[in-house]
Amino acid sequence: MKLSVVIPAHNEEDSIETTVLSIHKVLKDEGIEHELLVVNDNSHDETEIILKKLSTNNSSIRYINNIPPNGFGFAVRAGLESFTGDAVAIMMADNSDSPHDLVKFYRRMNEGNYDCVFGSRFRRGGKVIEYPKHKLWLNRVVNNGIRILFGFRYNDTTNAFKLYRAHVVPHLKPFLSHHFNLTVELPLKAIIRGFSYSIVPNSWTNRTAGVSK
Repeated sequence: MKLSVVIPAHNEEDSIETTVLSIHKVLKDEGIEHELLVVNDNSHDETEIILKKLSTNNSSIRYINNIPPNGFGFAVRAGLESFTGDAVAIMMADNSDSPHDLVKFYRRMNEGNYDCVFGSRFRRGGKVIEYPKHKLWLNRVVNNGIRILFGFRYNDTTNAFKLYRAHVVPHLKPFLSHHFNLTVELPLKAIIRGFSYSIVPNSWTNRTAGVSK
């Protein structure tokens, strides 16, 4: 099963090379066929120059430029229209998501024949490292509200790190969200529309380079 990884990137010159190469190395070492699709979201720094170099030197890496309007949701949507794999994961460009967790997602999807695999940083085995306290408080309030409102067990809906089989993506359309709320829209639609899913604990580490966008 070929795995695509969509990575939206806006002004990530300090992180994007480390992020992409670390994911590529782990997937290559695990023998997982893959493409890393970075969506350059109107970056004004050296992000695109770095992506040109990476894609020239490695056939598993490619990038596209997001056509305005820009924003996280629009960039992810562009990636979901352009990936070529049998399954697609969404990961962040700041190296906060673990490539080793991606392998766990991939294995769980294959072993259980699930349509989707969702990460949770807040169940046993998950962890957050240097998560800003005010964001953590807001995260738990929002996620618990979503869980209660929709009556399901998933407790980290706002976590962007998720994996979908390719056949699921067309059923999540039309995409409506423009920004980070897309991370909520996609799994809610998948669950409500009856696709099978599994929840895997994952880690999140605060960026060590660049600034949050």
